[in-house]
Amino acid sequence: MPAAKSAKPASPVVLVCGDDEFAVKQHAKQLYEQWSHELGGMDHEIIEASVSNSDEALKAIARLRESLQTLPFFGSGKAVWLRDCNFLGDERAARSSAVTDTLVDLAQELKSFVWQNVRLLVSAGKVDKRKTFYKTLDKIGMVQNFEGLSVNDRDWASQMELTARKAIESRDKKIAEDALADLVSRVGPNPRQLDSEIEKLCLFVGDRIQISAIDVTAICTRNKLARAFALGDALGDRDLPALLHRLDEELWEMRSDRDKSEIGLLYGLIAKVRALLMLKEMLREGWIKPTRDYNSFKSQLERVPSSNLPSDRRFNPLALNPYVLYKALPQVRNYSETELVRAMDLLLQCNRKLVSSGLDESLVLQQALVQIVATGPTAKAGLAKAPA
Repeated sequence: MPAAKSAKPASPVVLVCGDDEFAVKQHAKQLYEQWSHELGGMDHEIIEASVSNSDEALKAIARLRESLQTLPFFGSGKAVWLRDCNFLGDERAARSSAVTDTLVDLAQELKSFVWQNVRLLVSAGKVDKRKTFYKTLDKIGMVQNFEGLSVNDRDWASQMELTARKAIESRDKKIAEDALADLVSRVGPNPRQLDSEIEKLCLFVGDRIQISAIDVTAICTRNKLARAFALGDALGDRDLPALLHRLDEELWEMRSDRDKSEIGLLYGLIAKVRALLMLKEMLREGWIKPTRDYNSFKSQLERVPSSNLPSDRRFNPLALNPYVLYKALPQVRNYSETELVRAMDLLLQCNRKLVSSGLDESLVLQQALVQIVATGPTAKAGLAKAPA
């Protein structure tokens, strides 16, 4: 998750930055508290640097300069934290020539500053590594960069599982492997929400030490990524009423979420069908066998010969979240290989219609899904139960 770059093992100047806002805040807070304890005294200072314009940015820099030049009252050490700085990247305030010039002057002052019993911590989001201020902090101190995770990162699930396990153990709790995998699949690559859900879980189980999958199902929230998985699961289950219901939920949410689109939903469905095809092939080759135990399934995946799989992660089943594959494993029997190939063709046709035709996008998606699902016995049973 974090990729930390350091110039010195114990520097009096540290910049903590990156896309992972939660990790940046947590680590910076921990470091400031550590410094305050080590230095002792009561002269430590936090300067808020989350600004909305260049004037506020200049005031924050002026406060930083004043704080660095003010000696500790009791003669002990002093830690100064420029917190949540948002004018070191490409923000509006950062583009001001006055702010840029002032940061250059500050950088020169920091180079000649005597850091005896004084430490400076700067926490920020994205930073421009080309600017003088960043280069100066990197040269005279330490830079720790926490990169955010996304679903496109091959190992995001394993990194989130590791983070979750540590957070749960720090609360004197344990969690079953299938419960941990379900928790991560619900939250996605979102450390802040993960920490919140773990706190809810630990309060929910009370004095119990072990957290089970039932607990996760009962108390944990599904975010956007998990709801997208739910749409794919309905397709895998070949449950047409549930599938259309999930699709309606996604289309309704799309009205208020600019980041979601019909084409995005389509790509998620394509990924689901591709995963089913890959699982069917792996079963046919004997690389994996049906199992209801998640740990056993993960062990089987680890033994799959990687040399027999494509290097392109889009077509490599081992690049997928193991829990997503585990959940899809019993769904493979709902489709024949011919039906899955036909489903990919129908989704390709759907893609072309969404891109090039003026047809109603939601109707195009519904028609494609009905054609994929409605021929199966499960779908027919579901249609019979569905209200008119």
